[in-house]
Amino acid sequence: MAIVDRYDCFLIDLDGVLYRGDLPIDGASAAIVRLRCSGRRVLFMTNNSSRTPKQVAQKLSSLGIRAAPGEVVSSALATADLLTSRGGGTAFVVGEVGLLNALADAGLVILDGEPECADYVVVGWDRGVDYAKFRTASLLVQRGAHLVATNADVSYPAPDGLWPGAGALLSVITSTTGVEAEVVGKPNAPVYQTALRNAGGGRPLVVGDRLDTDIAGAQALGWDSLLVLTGIARQADLIGSPFRPTYVAAGLSALFVEPEPTRRDTGAQ
Repeated sequence: MAIVDRYDCFLIDLDGVLYRGDLPIDGASAAIVRLRCSGRRVLFMTNNSSRTPKQVAQKLSSLGIRAAPGEVVSSALATADLLTSRGGGTAFVVGEVGLLNALADAGLVILDGEPECADYVVVGWDRGVDYAKFRTASLLVQRGAHLVATNADVSYPAPDGLWPGAGALLSVITSTTGVEAEVVGKPNAPVYQTALRNAGGGRPLVVGDRLDTDIAGAQALGWDSLLVLTGIARQADLIGSPFRPTYVAAGLSALFVEPEPTRRDTGAQ
């Protein structure tokens, strides 16, 4: 039985799985088409909180991968879902349009300037953050605001090298206040749970290119996963890793064939 026939929906990471930077990965578009034709549901997942689902869908479409905004779950959207489930409230935000829109659309009140108090300080990736915003966020946390982060990725892989990621920005506030943040994005459960709910439920397969986020999160939930070797991870990384994908393959085309027997030395299939 092919891998595709074992699952109801596929929760698929973006960068390193479907594209690298601005270039599509060979065979990715065709694999998504085949998944859709097989009747399987597809959900695109990203830890990047800066873009809206519409922007993500537009990028995928520009690379030949048909996607609707409703098929995209970002760490920003999962953060909004989590805070809404707790009754909403006021939020001071370190983040860009994807996070700001997600929170506002969910009914949270976004605070500007230098408020005296807030229910939440929410931290995502923000290329325009300055000292004043870090100062205000840190003061609000000290006054009792709950600190929430969209993700803890310390770096962002840009074409010219690594840029500070949301986790690096978060560390300014945590090191200042001594308060640990509640993190929503991969490898933490909330973003996976939002993704599965938006995909319509059923038995999911998580597809990603990173052991420490994509695969670790699936493993913690007891979900199956496919590690593709088109992005960050390499076969050698499996040796000694505590994170064990259900399947390992060169690319998404492996979804449509019978998996090979497990290799016990690496945890690969």
